[in-house]
Amino acid sequence: MTTNAVPTETPGAKLILLTTTHRVAPGLLAWPAWEALRSAGRVLVGDEGHPQVAAVRQAGVVVEAVPAGSAPALARLLTGQPAGAGPTVWLGSPDGDPGLTDALARLAVEHAGEVPEIEVLPGSYDLPGSRLLDLVTVMDRLRSPGGCPWDAEQTHESLVKYLVEEAYELVEAIEAGDRETLREELGDVLFQVFFHSRIAEDHPTEPFTVDDVAGDIVEKLMYRHPHVFGNVEVEGATEAEANWEQLKAAEKADRESVLDGVPAGLPSLAYAAKLVSRVRRAGFTGVPDEAYGLPAELTADSAGRLLLAVVQRAHDAGVDVDAALRSAARGYRDAVRAAEGLGPVGE
Repeated sequence: MTTNAVPTETPGAKLILLTTTHRVAPGLLAWPAWEALRSAGRVLVGDEGHPQVAAVRQAGVVVEAVPAGSAPALARLLTGQPAGAGPTVWLGSPDGDPGLTDALARLAVEHAGEVPEIEVLPGSYDLPGSRLLDLVTVMDRLRSPGGCPWDAEQTHESLVKYLVEEAYELVEAIEAGDRETLREELGDVLFQVFFHSRIAEDHPTEPFTVDDVAGDIVEKLMYRHPHVFGNVEVEGATEAEANWEQLKAAEKADRESVLDGVPAGLPSLAYAAKLVSRVRRAGFTGVPDEAYGLPAELTADSAGRLLLAVVQRAHDAGVDVDAALRSAARGYRDAVRAAEGLGPVGE
């Protein structure tokens, strides 16, 4: 009859679980981690392909690969190491060794006094924004051979409708003040940016990556914020915005019209609002404002002119006409639902 081996009493023995993150370059470990590695009696790892193995060995530390097996088996292997010249260090797997800590806790309870002292030592930490690297990896996996057939077939053009939909769903979450949905919709919009960037990598003649996209916007933000990253001084948000517009105008000096660059694909109300904003900022007076007043008979032409006049007046009054119309529409929707005996949307 065979039985599973249990740890034997090892006075003074110590087990260090050294955790690392795959989101930083190999070898970038905290000083306490390097001290633990250099003073270890044995350094064990479950996979020769562990991202830290090569860097640790280059530093002169001997690393032994052992068969990890199941979490309980690994826990018995690690706690069964004899006390030696130094502690046993387990170089944690990139996946976090699921179940290992629970298995170690069970051994500590079932065999009190027979397991070594256990210390969890963070060897490296995620930097802010590091999870974006995971999104790059996931997006690459989806688009690569063996990934998702649907994702692999998409183009910039086929994704346009999804980008628009996600943007509007984000707007709705913001206006509703729904924090949970806001977080989700921000992720959906971010995914669209990464999706388009990954598609761009496959362009046969003009490829670019998400790093290029991020680099471009970083340069633009730093250039247009000389009051933050340079020696320009501004007083308040108004001066900061005016300075932004001056720098932007200098970048676009080759444009023929003050309206160049306004995307015609905007929804009609947002398009009109953007045109009026450009005209007002440029101080252009070559075209008179539309007359404001309800015509005796509404036609396609008179209705359009009336709406344009409202957009002009709203801009001059500092009103976001698109948001104002959406707010009025929501009020109208709730009034209709109330007349139907229903509560507001979301209740």
